[in-house]
Amino acid sequence: MNIKEHTDLLENIYKKVSKTRTEGQKEYAQDEDNVFANFERIANLQGLKREQVLMTYLLKHIDGIMSYIKGHTSQREDITGRCLDAIVYITLLWGMIDESKSKDPIIIREETRGEWKSEPRR
Repeated sequence: MNIKEHTDLLENIYKKVSKTRTEGQKEYAQDEDNVFANFERIANLQGLKREQVLMTYLLKHIDGIMSYIKGHTSQREDITGRCLDAIVYITLLWGMIDESKSKDPIIIREETRGEWKSEPRR
C-alpha cells in the first residue's frame, strides 16, 4: 500500500468512526448531553469506574482481533468492524480522560517529581 492509498483508507476509516460513534450514541448512551451515559449507568450498577466499563468493552474487541490474528477468521463480526469499534472506544476513552483532566487537574507533588514509581506487582 502506498501513501496515497493509506491516506484514502484513513479518510474512509475516519468517516466510519464518526458514523459508528453517532449511531452508538443513539443506541447505547441514549442521552444527547452525555456521550458516556451508558458507561456511567453500568459503572454505577457494578460499583466500577466508567473507564473500567469502557475497557471491558474494548477488550472484547481486542480479544476478537487477537483471535483473528491467530487464524480464527470466521467470526460473528467482520474483523474490520471489530477494529472500527476499538477505535471508537479509544476515542471515547480519550474523551473521558480530557473531561477528567478539565474537572480534576493532576497535581504533581514536589517530593515525587522526577522519581520513577513502578507499577505494583499483581
